Amino acid sequence: MNRLHRIAAVAAALAALPAAAEHRAVAAADLKWAPVPSLPAGAQIAVIEGPMNEAKPFTVRLRFPANYRIPPHTHPAVERVTVLSGAFNMGMGEKFEAHAGHTMAPGDVMIMQPGTPHYASSKGETTLQLHGMGPWKVVYVNPADDPANKAAAAKKDEKKK
Repeated sequence: MNRLHRIAAVAAALAALPAAAEHRAVAAADLKWAPVPSLPAGAQIAVIEGPMNEAKPFTVRLRFPANYRIPPHTHPAVERVTVLSGAFNMGMGEKFEAHAGHTMAPGDVMIMQPGTPHYASSKGETTLQLHGMGPWKVVYVNPADDPANKAAAAKKDEKKK
């Protein structure tokens, strides 16, 4: 194969590759906040990069009101949390212990391994950035803590009335 044929073959191979992800800048003011179905009422999420339910990288922001609690739970993948504002207490174990754990301040990072039971609470209004690899989900240690199960139980009670 002569040099021109090799150059043409390389060019054709490069053209066949999927397009690289585009460079993107996301302004905090442009984030779209919504309720988080997998967490207790009051939490909000803004998806920066996703989707979280596919085997792809994701980046989200989570916002919690003061004194917000997340019951003990696990995740199927590594969880990387950075506190952006406020204070966030993260504890390890299958039982929520209000005074246990580690309080994280803005700039602090916690990395949790898959399947590690943990819980959390906010001290004042708190914003986090969470990133990882999907698919992502929250698996509650006590299934009764899962908001989806609470909603199903509420519907069942409504039908009984």
